[in-house]
Amino acid sequence: MNKRRIIIVSIAILVVVLGAMPLGCIGVGNKVAVISLNGSIQAEGSSLLFGGGTITPQLVRGQLDRAKGDEAVKAVVLHVESPGGSVAACQEIVSEIKQLRKPMVVSMGTLVASGGYFISAKADKIVALPGTLTGSIGVISEIPNVKGLFKKLGIEMEIFKGGKYKDMYAGVRELTPEERELMQKMTDQIYDQFVRVVAEGRGLSEEKVRSLATGQLYTGEQAKELGLVDEIGGLQAAIDLAAKLAGIEKPQVEYYKPEIPSLFSFLLGMSWEKLQSFIQMRSLGAEGIILLETLSNPYPRPEYR
Repeated sequence: MNKRRIIIVSIAILVVVLGAMPLGCIGVGNKVAVISLNGSIQAEGSSLLFGGGTITPQLVRGQLDRAKGDEAVKAVVLHVESPGGSVAACQEIVSEIKQLRKPMVVSMGTLVASGGYFISAKADKIVALPGTLTGSIGVISEIPNVKGLFKKLGIEMEIFKGGKYKDMYAGVRELTPEERELMQKMTDQIYDQFVRVVAEGRGLSEEKVRSLATGQLYTGEQAKELGLVDEIGGLQAAIDLAAKLAGIEKPQVEYYKPEIPSLFSFLLGMSWEKLQSFIQMRSLGAEGIILLETLSNPYPRPEYR
C-alpha cells in the first residue's frame, strides 16, 4: 500500500470514528443559551416612546424556539429581573417554559417578585444572589374609581347596561358589597392558581406554599432556607449548574439578545387608532392620562405584582 492510499484510508477511519463519537466528546454541541428577561410582564411590549422594558409571551416564545431549534444548545439559563405583571401573560409564559425539553436554570437578579417568581417556579433549578428580593407570592386586582376626577373635570356619565354587573368595572362608581365579594372570589381563584404552580414547580405542599404566599418579599438567603430557590450565586453559578444538569463540561455560552424594533417599525406597526390615542395622551396632563387610561381599560386587571 503506497503512502497516498495509507493517508486516504487513515482519513476515512478518522471520519468514521469522529462521526460515532458523542458531540460532547469533541467539544461540539455543548452550548448553554442565556436568555435575559428584564421588565414588567405584559401581553404586549411597552412602546419605545414611553420607554421601559417588557417581558412578553411573544418574546419568550421566540427565544425559547431559537434554543429548541439549535441542537447544539443543551441547556438554557433564564436571567430574570422582573417585578411581575399580567396574570394571563405570566401563565402563557409558563406554558412556553414547560414545553422546553432541555434543562433550564433561572438566575435571579436584583428583584424577581410575584409574576417574576411565577415564571421562574417551573425551572429545573433556581439560583439567587444573597441580596435578591424574591417571593411576593400573591395577586392584586384593581378597579380604579375616577368618580371624583370626573366631578372635578365637570364630566357626568350616563350608564345604560344590559347585565346586572356590567358597569361594575367601569370605574365610575363604588362597588356594592355583593360586587366586592365577586371580585374577591375571582382574586382568590387566581391566587390559588399561583399557589399550585409554585407547589408543583418547587415540589412543596400547597399548605407550605400558602404559608409563604403572604405577598411578602424574601432575600435570596431566606428564599433558599424556605425552599423557594435552590442555590445562592450569580449568573456564572447558574450557567455552571445548567451545564451540570445537561451533562456537559466547559460549555460554550451563547447570550441571546432580544430583537428591539426600531422607532420606524414601531410606528409602522401601530394602527391609526392607537397612533391617535398616543398623540392625544402626549398632549394631556396627568389627570387626562388617568382618565383616558381608565376609559380605554374598563375591566379589572388582576396582576401578579
